[in-house]
Amino acid sequence: MRKIILLVALNFYFFQLHAQDIYFPPAGEWQEKSTSEYQLDFSEAVEFAKNNEYSGSKDLRQAILKGFQHEPYHKILGPTKRRGGPAGMILKDGYLVAKWGDTRRVDMTFSVTKSFLSTTALLARDKGLITEFNEPVINYVWDNTFEGEHNSKITWTHLLQQNSDWSGQLWGGFDWADRPPQDQNIDQWRSRELHEPGTHFKYNDVRVNVLAYSLLNVFRKPLPKVLKENIMDPIDASQSWRWFGYENSWTTIDGLKMQSVSGGGHSGGGMFINTEDMARFGLLFMNNGKWGKKELIPEDLISEAMQASSTNPNYGYMWWLNSEGDRHMENIDEHIFYAAGFGGNFIVVDQKNKIVIVIRWLEPSRLEDFLNLVYKNL
Repeated sequence: MRKIILLVALNFYFFQLHAQDIYFPPAGEWQEKSTSEYQLDFSEAVEFAKNNEYSGSKDLRQAILKGFQHEPYHKILGPTKRRGGPAGMILKDGYLVAKWGDTRRVDMTFSVTKSFLSTTALLARDKGLITEFNEPVINYVWDNTFEGEHNSKITWTHLLQQNSDWSGQLWGGFDWADRPPQDQNIDQWRSRELHEPGTHFKYNDVRVNVLAYSLLNVFRKPLPKVLKENIMDPIDASQSWRWFGYENSWTTIDGLKMQSVSGGGHSGGGMFINTEDMARFGLLFMNNGKWGKKELIPEDLISEAMQASSTNPNYGYMWWLNSEGDRHMENIDEHIFYAAGFGGNFIVVDQKNKIVIVIRWLEPSRLEDFLNLVYKNL
């Protein structure tokens, strides 16, 4: 009996010791450690990031218009901001072991915003505002957004995994006009056959904005306020980040006018944030939703969010996965997951090695090359 008690006590001690190994930076601070303490060297990776800057214009309004020039009716509807240069951070056990560029500069982050948006969905589920993600969204949003034989079948899971094939128009954007197949014409796009919800993956910001609008209806208060109160303030993020919608994405809820935010910067808007706040967000997910001893997101919901969808093995709930599939990075561990945005913005989370990597303005096609330089040390 004494041996059993001793073993239990030792296991608890080592669990507590392990838990205390993770450093959670207080507001405005970040303790640094030398890579030599971990027998690591990221200098080559850092130089690679500096020397492989995103080739698009620093005037992001121009970069957006050029990047999506093939889309019919595409317009800039939300704010944009001239970007900075390459920047980034690498954390090990929460400690800062490498950084480059201006890590406190606030920049657009484009589709990295989607991972912040899916986090608000996890909060809605945790608070009981959404009972199950496999429920039809029409049970929660009672206007005409989900009316009709097709749209009424769409569940929260379908929206989170981007396989809903929601059909309609929101804030002036047609779903079919968002990243349409370039080998077809406008008449073919308009008259396309709809896929059964849950059977076809399509990266589509209009449908992502439908998710944001639906969550606004569930919380009945602006999503930036939800994120600030439940995530950003508890992780001691700065007060500099902003989450924008469009100039026309306003609605009235409970007699109050509120802006529905966008899930990216495809038409402007989305999350404007600095590198350090992105790293804090990544650290929260690296530690399975706990900031220190305080649970902000249940671990089981994070685990669910990182499960590959049936329609795309590299996509969970608006996080990219390194599973076998079209986006698989061969020499990188398959357990990592990451947020990715236009222009080379990334938050890479490695729970196994307790590493978080934030990258700003890396040429997107060079991500795998950069990570190979990081992981050759591990």
